Amino acid sequence: MARQDKPRPGPRRSASSRPKRGGGKTLRAIAAAGGSAQESEPEGAEPAGRKGNDAITAGSAVALIPAIEPGLHLVATPIGHARDFTLRALDVLTGCDAIAAEDTRQTRKLLDLHGIALRDRPLIPYHDRNGATARPRIMALLAEGRSVAYCSDAGTPLIADPGYRLVRLCVDEGFPLTALPGPSAALAALSLSGLPTDRFLFAGFPPPKPAARRRFLEELASVRATLIVFESPHRVVESVADMAQILGAERDAALARELTKRFETVVRNPLGALAEALAVSGPPRGEIVLVIGGPVEGSETDEATDLDSAIRKMRATESLKDTARLLSAQLGLAKRVVYARALALESEGETEN
Repeated sequence: MARQDKPRPGPRRSASSRPKRGGGKTLRAIAAAGGSAQESEPEGAEPAGRKGNDAITAGSAVALIPAIEPGLHLVATPIGHARDFTLRALDVLTGCDAIAAEDTRQTRKLLDLHGIALRDRPLIPYHDRNGATARPRIMALLAEGRSVAYCSDAGTPLIADPGYRLVRLCVDEGFPLTALPGPSAALAALSLSGLPTDRFLFAGFPPPKPAARRRFLEELASVRATLIVFESPHRVVESVADMAQILGAERDAALARELTKRFETVVRNPLGALAEALAVSGPPRGEIVLVIGGPVEGSETDEATDLDSAIRKMRATESLKDTARLLSAQLGLAKRVVYARALALESEGETEN
């Protein structure tokens, strides 16, 4: 609730209509049974709220609208279970001047479920297809000193979500930016996977086309960290088969689906066994997150990582031909194998010419 001036004798004075950041301790005043339907205010002060006496009246209850600071507020939304929503997120969605949403239908359902009235506030669609036209409208509201909440379809904004360009523009223009942490499918899957969490990489969605997907996985093969990948149920059988072949069938993995929902399932197996099981059962239903452990010590992937490191180091001082000759002798590998890998790294710009 906004700070209110103490009553003074003489003419009535108006209290400040905009509370300080963090808006007061009491956000809603509900009339007790048989009591007054409105919270009492000191004489001479306007009712607390976002803009002076903003309030929602329903029957005998008055709900005061929380004061929300100007700027863009990034609101994490439930990934499945509707009650996985923070009190702070509810306050921001109740009190902000406008709401931008990746999926306005989903956001309307969420508002209705939690009893948040849209009132006369704009609900602005913001997604990959309309970003170029929606961003100027949102930026205009911010330039007027308004508060705008941006909601992801599900989960944390900007994680496999179209909000990056909007946030980048806010940063460039110097508008206030606030994150409201909350649900994240990537982190929920990582927590449930049983795999190392001290170092991890979120890689998003693999490319849908097989050739591009294989290149994508080859780039990740030498990363010494737990990998987190989103995948469509329509492609997960082929993707996991490629992962087993390229990353290594012995690498531990977990397939998490329908996280926080009624049929939440987490299957933990090495990639090879997981690929075989999916080939028999077919694609699972629902939203899928794959979590894959880092390279296994002594595996082919691990040996390839060591070779790349040796090539990069030696190419700083030796020619391509000499690098192949020297490393083939040191590592006991065929000269043509070392030469081909060194040539590939050079074409990728990872070694000196």
